[in-house]
Amino acid sequence: MAVNRDDVRRIISAIGGKENVNAATHCVTRLRLALDDESKVNKEELDKIDLVKGSFAANNQFQIVIGPGTVDEAYKVFTEETGMSESTKDEVKAAAADKMNPLQRAIKTLGDVFIPLLPAIVTAGLLLGLNNVLTAGGLFGKQSLVEMYPQLRDLAEIINFIAGAPFIFLPALIGWSAMRVFGGSPILGMVLGLIMCHPGLASQYSLGNADTGELTKIPQWDVFGLQINKLNYQGQVLPVLIAAWFLAKVERFLNKRVHDSIKMLVVGPVSLLLIGFLSFLIIGPVALWLGTQITDVIQFIFTKVGWLGGLIYGLVYAPLVVTGLHHMFLAVDFQLQNSQLGGTYLWPILAISNISQGSAAFAAWFLYKRRKMVKEEGLALTSGISGWLGVTEPAMFGVNIPLKYPFIAAVVTTGIVGAIFGSQQLLGRVGVGGLPGIISINEGFRLTFFIGMIIAIVLPVILTLIFSNFAKKKGEEVVVERVKDTK
Repeated sequence: MAVNRDDVRRIISAIGGKENVNAATHCVTRLRLALDDESKVNKEELDKIDLVKGSFAANNQFQIVIGPGTVDEAYKVFTEETGMSESTKDEVKAAAADKMNPLQRAIKTLGDVFIPLLPAIVTAGLLLGLNNVLTAGGLFGKQSLVEMYPQLRDLAEIINFIAGAPFIFLPALIGWSAMRVFGGSPILGMVLGLIMCHPGLASQYSLGNADTGELTKIPQWDVFGLQINKLNYQGQVLPVLIAAWFLAKVERFLNKRVHDSIKMLVVGPVSLLLIGFLSFLIIGPVALWLGTQITDVIQFIFTKVGWLGGLIYGLVYAPLVVTGLHHMFLAVDFQLQNSQLGGTYLWPILAISNISQGSAAFAAWFLYKRRKMVKEEGLALTSGISGWLGVTEPAMFGVNIPLKYPFIAAVVTTGIVGAIFGSQQLLGRVGVGGLPGIISINEGFRLTFFIGMIIAIVLPVILTLIFSNFAKKKGEEVVVERVKDTK
């Protein structure tokens, strides 16, 4: 799409000039900028530009919402006007990371490891939902679809095999992604993950005797007197994550010291043998214990005072998104759903947060429409739809947070629904968010989730309008005028 070059020049001026830009890239809808000094940004001027649909700062990046398709042309003009070479997303992230404190860097590292896995996990979640539609009873009558139509049984089994693979071989996916982040060879990380979930190892899920409740003895290796458990770490998060960090360290150490002529014969085999051995001897058991403690603590909270756990997570999730700290809970979600629980308490609340933010944006759309603010009205409408589908950044940063009242309404709603879910110990799996998230909910909890969806659709709208009227009675403006009326 054609982009007005003057609009891009105004953007550059509003962000403090080209000398304030350290690095720049773009995603599907936004310019993503690493700025030297974000205090130089003039948001009022920026929001007056027709090309700009919204802007926000997150994770030390300043992001300007342009829109799909248009952002490609805008970025091209932006690089021409600033004289900058095109930067990759990793380069912009690296420039932004220089300003982060140690905690922010740690959270960013977790996000960098787990976020690239989401396409596989979301795909698996959708397919598991399709399998649930085919096999769950009570959806289309007393019998499931595969019982009513036996010819669908094998198709359902194939779908289940495809959907289950990313979860079964999760250590391999984490190993690949973690090594990419830690500076090692991703393929070695993948091999390490496959080693830790080798089918020849004893499965954690088959160690218990269903009749007596007793644990069966784990087979062991005897290596020079060391007794090492032959335990499969299928579906585990922490063991392979920690092991991959050590593997990257060892690989980089050897790469600097081994001659190029024999690197292929030495670096990979020695690194994998050493860390593979330590993974079964020390890293795996310690990390498994730590992961179990995390799971037990969260399970204890949701079992004993589930309403409180759900309330707290519902209230803090959206503010955590603003800071970028929400990424750390992906690891917790994976840990929970691959435990004996078979699901996570947290992801369903995330899905409700998506819906609530989308609904709050729709309420803002009504307020904008009433005030005849055409540009803001269009942004609120489109971001509300994307929020309902699980993508909340446009709604949160472009509409709800600038107006404050919609954001508060969405957070309060998520806290209320989270308390309901927590009191019922509702479980789901990592997958899709928003309205489609219902297919990621474990069987037996879908009615409760559906009720929560209805609340998340209706309540944020009501609360936003109430807050709006209350503010007017106090003589305040609900909608901040970002463009002056012209006659």
